[in-house]
Amino acid sequence: MAIDRRKFLKIAGLSTLFGMSAKAAVDIFAPGEIEAALPPLTEGKRWAMVVDMTKINDEIMESCVKACHQEHNVPDFGDPKVEIKWLWEETYEHTFPGQKHDYIGEKYKHRNFLLMCNHCSNPPCCRVCPTKSTWQREDGIVMMDQHRCIGCRFCMAACPFGARSFNWGDPRKAPKELNDGFPVNLEYPTRSKGVVEKCTFCAERLAKGLLPACVEAANKIEEGSLVFGDLEDPDSEVREVLRNHYTIRRKPELGSNPNVYYIV
Repeated sequence: MAIDRRKFLKIAGLSTLFGMSAKAAVDIFAPGEIEAALPPLTEGKRWAMVVDMTKINDEIMESCVKACHQEHNVPDFGDPKVEIKWLWEETYEHTFPGQKHDYIGEKYKHRNFLLMCNHCSNPPCCRVCPTKSTWQREDGIVMMDQHRCIGCRFCMAACPFGARSFNWGDPRKAPKELNDGFPVNLEYPTRSKGVVEKCTFCAERLAKGLLPACVEAANKIEEGSLVFGDLEDPDSEVREVLRNHYTIRRKPELGSNPNVYYIV
């Protein structure tokens, strides 16, 4: 939701209210006006995502990956050995290894699933980081500060989902033609060689009241293919979807409690 110029100026001037009376504040702001002007999604107690594989196809997954990688300047060096991935595709047997058997349905056996960081409620990656460059926010998002990372890769070893990538090369020197020629997003921090990175549920977009880039891209093609919201809010869309559909998660037996759910 966009904020028009008048409302923005009102909110920006809130600091002046400390010197005003309560009557003056009431005269400037109508009841509920500030709350209505603030963008949605800026607050949540436990963010989660539902990936509806009954609606997602290859086109949607490619669109999601492209949108995410453009948003965060994820480099492509053209070599799978040094691949950097925030979102990626993987087969069923590698996505859900504990739930694979010889008689799995054909619709699962030969298709890819959309993968990302699971933003676990009990993330082992955060416990092993010696510099706290990866940490968990109060709303459950597992963050990554590439400027504090020393490249020890302990978090990569601890993550049971392979959701982290190491920059073997300098991201700023990635060939532009391999990145579809998309322009650099100047709002996202530049990182250097020798650091780890991963999906952050687009925390910078949530702060602006926007949905994650992958959710926005997917729903432009097929509404409801990706659903994002606050798991602690019983009235949220993500809770509604979970109530009405059977979902599975990746490696739940490990106890990390992933917050990405799959409708299959």
